[in-house]
Amino acid sequence: MLLDNIGLLISNDPVHGEGRLGLRRDAALACADGRVVWIGDAGKAPEGTAGDRVDAAGRCVLPGFVDSHTHLVFAGDRAQEFAARLAGAAYAAGGIRSTVAATRAASDAALRANARRLAVEALRQGTTTLEVKSGYGLTVDDERRSLVAAEQIAHPGLPHLVTTFLGAHVVPTESADDPDGYVRLVTGPMLDACAPHAAWCDVFCEDGAFDAAQSRAVLEAGRARGLGLRVHANQLGPGPGARLAAEVGASAADHLTHLSDADIAVLAEAGVVATLLPGVEFSTRAPWAPARRLLDAGVTVALATDCNPGTSYTSSMPMVVAWACREYGLTPDEAVWAATAGGAAALALEGHGTLRPGAPADLVVLDAPTHIHLAYRPAVPLAGLVVRGGRVVYSMPGDREKEQQA
Repeated sequence: MLLDNIGLLISNDPVHGEGRLGLRRDAALACADGRVVWIGDAGKAPEGTAGDRVDAAGRCVLPGFVDSHTHLVFAGDRAQEFAARLAGAAYAAGGIRSTVAATRAASDAALRANARRLAVEALRQGTTTLEVKSGYGLTVDDERRSLVAAEQIAHPGLPHLVTTFLGAHVVPTESADDPDGYVRLVTGPMLDACAPHAAWCDVFCEDGAFDAAQSRAVLEAGRARGLGLRVHANQLGPGPGARLAAEVGASAADHLTHLSDADIAVLAEAGVVATLLPGVEFSTRAPWAPARRLLDAGVTVALATDCNPGTSYTSSMPMVVAWACREYGLTPDEAVWAATAGGAAALALEGHGTLRPGAPADLVVLDAPTHIHLAYRPAVPLAGLVVRGGRVVYSMPGDREKEQQA
């Protein structure tokens, strides 16, 4: 496929354009076998790269969003909890248990259908890679089947899926009197059943969930099974999660709403990606994460939705970009990089989140002239075309005619 007449191309590679975003105007891009094979000037594709020509009509093209933190496999609804927070109730981690009850009661087919619905929803907004966690089963069988459900919805026409084991989300009600016993279950039989279906191991290191010693045990067990490490950290208040992520060599620490300067320095020194989730802070009325301080300290920042039924029921990475610009103080350039290349860094996915020769041909044609419109026109559907693996997997109604005419 040849994508021609691109008004503004964001490659996220300074070799191919200006600045960190690698901005290139009046560009073209060719892909074959699911990967980018050439980037150059519009109308000047080398012989043999023409393929199926798609006219970008002067619009902006950027890498597909990499949403590196979601909880798509669940059942039930927590709208009433959201309404209670709007009326002044505080958020506590215990709300997770209501989703656990609904998820345990749901059939495998129902879990797959809901996860697929949300993956389609994300794709139509430009997301081409999704991390998907377990964590709403909290029994050996329910955690395993949650990860299997995520595996089973994988399809070339949906975002690329990356699975994470989160048996250590909260301590379930039946183990409330023996949290250490539950940690032994997580690090033993549950991890044995789930590791074959996961790439990552995560833990919620927080008051009301797991303390530092329990979290370390979970992470070390995950690493022993060959899984990468991630940490839910410092969401509800100051705590040891960020420092623990640095100490164990986690790829990413997520949430990070409450950080000291010392926490930030440790993250920077260890090279831990800070995954920020503004949808959670919007939904729970929590303080906004210190994105500017993290960036200024040299920490790599990723943006993600945390799509889940309790604290951030959105699949919209464009909305996350808008929140990051308005509430975190990020520039549109910084926010777009964090939502694409930053997410890929959090998931250790080489080449994803960029558009350069050899990278996956996962991209979005915005129905806009620049990426600035993601923040400038919040909540407006701007994904005109979504390309995954070098083929168009979604066309905005009305854009299909443009594609066919091209």
